[in-house]
Amino acid sequence: MATNPLFATKNLRDILAEAEGHGRLKRVLGPLGLIALGVGAIIGAGIFVSTGKAAAETAGPALMLSFVVAGMTCVFAALCYAEFAGMAPVAGSAYTYAYCSLGELFAWIIGWDLVLEYAVGSATVANGWSSYFQVILKKAGFLIPMTLTAAPVTFDDGVVRVNYFAERTVMVGEREKTIRYTHKLVEVKDGAGKAQRVLKWVDTEDRKVYGDAGDPEVEKQFSVISRSYVNLPAVVIVLIITVFLIVGISESASFNAVMVFIKLFAVLFVILVGAFFVNPENWTNNFAPFGYGGFSFFGITQLTIGQTVEGRPVGMLAGAAIIFFSYIGFDAVSTQAEEAKNPGRDVPIGIIGSLIVCTILYIGVVAVLTGMVPYSQIDTGAGVSSAFRSAAGVDGVSDAVKSILISSEAIIAIAGVAGITSVLLVMMLSGPRVLLAMARDGLIPKGFFASVHPKFQTPWLSTIAVSVFVMVLAGVLPIDALLELTNMGTLFAFAVVCAAVLVMRRINPEAHRPFRCPMVPVIPVLGILSCLMLMLSLPVGNWLRLIVWLGLGLLIYFLYGRHHSELRKANQSAAN
Repeated sequence: MATNPLFATKNLRDILAEAEGHGRLKRVLGPLGLIALGVGAIIGAGIFVSTGKAAAETAGPALMLSFVVAGMTCVFAALCYAEFAGMAPVAGSAYTYAYCSLGELFAWIIGWDLVLEYAVGSATVANGWSSYFQVILKKAGFLIPMTLTAAPVTFDDGVVRVNYFAERTVMVGEREKTIRYTHKLVEVKDGAGKAQRVLKWVDTEDRKVYGDAGDPEVEKQFSVISRSYVNLPAVVIVLIITVFLIVGISESASFNAVMVFIKLFAVLFVILVGAFFVNPENWTNNFAPFGYGGFSFFGITQLTIGQTVEGRPVGMLAGAAIIFFSYIGFDAVSTQAEEAKNPGRDVPIGIIGSLIVCTILYIGVVAVLTGMVPYSQIDTGAGVSSAFRSAAGVDGVSDAVKSILISSEAIIAIAGVAGITSVLLVMMLSGPRVLLAMARDGLIPKGFFASVHPKFQTPWLSTIAVSVFVMVLAGVLPIDALLELTNMGTLFAFAVVCAAVLVMRRINPEAHRPFRCPMVPVIPVLGILSCLMLMLSLPVGNWLRLIVWLGLGLLIYFLYGRHHSELRKANQSAAN
């Protein structure tokens, strides 16, 4: 009985042969370079900000356990990625793994999903880079015009609105301070106690509500009111990264290594210096103030296991669902398998090594932060830097130590920019490699997306295409909308790779596996279940966005991909 062409699988030998043929990429990355790429993709500025918010509002010191839970979820998927990366050390990552195990249709779905993950993820990171860069400029006394610093549209309760900004100048002591505001829907209660969402002017820094949007008395106090046209810093950083990616993988890896060194220095500085100011009672007195639950189904509080606060699930599991996305990026190492010197050995080391390093550092930062400051007193906007400023005011601290503590804010700011830059580089490095693999198979136009630069040996046209897409997204859409598009795609990819390992062990048990995922089928099944658990905890809107994106992808596949499939052509020729 003939195999349905939609589910035809690609021979592993053919995949390896293609990667070594014309248009191959340059193998220059060793294990340390791959670990650096993994760490660069995972750790961003969020370690200095989001950890404080999650500890204060969701999990307390138990956030340390949240990172363990989230890290274990990633380890399950990472072990499956590592097995495939050793078997098929080519560009394409989960797309290629699905093609040789689950068939062409599943390969297309996961490839299209990875385009979403890496392109939209890159736009999210670029948007975050812009915000962080503006903070640094503001501290230096420079302000970029509001029309060029934010997305021109925003989304609230499914409604698309024009993004307006306002600013006013106030005196803080003897200094002038410019405060910027933007429109936000804020939940307030009317006279009857019924909650409703009202459009307000909100401080862009501390999120304090200033007044009703459209209130003439409020707006009289603003010196400027304007709309935004484009997030220019986000567009510019994407353009700069694109140049590095086209010039070559060696240059990109070297640039990434410098960025990773800067942010690792800052993280270790926080852990080692902060450890001297830890009060263990901040852990023991109330380690899990919100409990150990907090898992919800589709974000619906009526379906929450554990406590809720102001309509939000809270607890250790809720913390794990929030900070899980701090781990997004380790899978990017697998997309560089074709550029690894010894992929069968080095890629698994890069994937597992980067996860271990990042988990240790995450737990270290959370331990120091919740040990320096009681969880309820953590500054949710700048948790780490605020904790260090507080430590500088403690009696008995010498002037030298005080100076070190005060300088921490500058160190963290520089590391934040470096951290986000390295994340952006690795995310943008990965997307074009997936498109390259899909183009080699004929599922998208080969002449364009499979083109490798004759001098630099990089997929330069795919890189340009992805970069243009990222610049549009980063320049136009707000970060919240971008982040929601990224989350589901990543978890979906993880679950598919775990399933692919089970299938591949069954249909091709004799294949050469330089690295074997241990405890099969237990580890892959746990990976699938843990990913599904986290997917179910996300709001329904995330599921709808994923379905729409995959629906668009299937339309392209049936209109173009299936008719130009190299595998389909080869199978038809063999049949004739």
